[in-house]
Amino acid sequence: MQAHKTVLIVDDEIDMRLFLATLMETNGYAYVLAKNGAEGLQAAAERGPDLIVLDIMMPKEGGVQMYGQLKTRPALKDIPVVILSAISRKTFYHYLKMLSVRMGDIIPEPQAYLEKPPEADEVLAVVKRLIG
Repeated sequence: MQAHKTVLIVDDEIDMRLFLATLMETNGYAYVLAKNGAEGLQAAAERGPDLIVLDIMMPKEGGVQMYGQLKTRPALKDIPVVILSAISRKTFYHYLKMLSVRMGDIIPEPQAYLEKPPEADEVLAVVKRLIG
């Protein structure tokens, strides 16, 4: 049997982390939890997850900053990212364009974008599509 695929879950809300962790575990995925962008970036660098589920609105180092860092670091840029946020998709993509201009680098769009609160089936379908 193949090793479990690992999903890094980055969200400041404990309820959302628990929901996603339980969903991953009950469906055969390993998971790593982080409660802000700084923790998430460190975990991504140390653990090399197969997928990252990332909240955008977080205190301290937020999700948008973490996403920008992920996509501009050679060792991390190919990890698929699912954005999970209460912010509308349109608002996020606009902000991403502004971030690209500010950083002087094109920040690619995430592999998936889910608005909160997500349905379990919707999250699983995206995870399975991206990492099997």
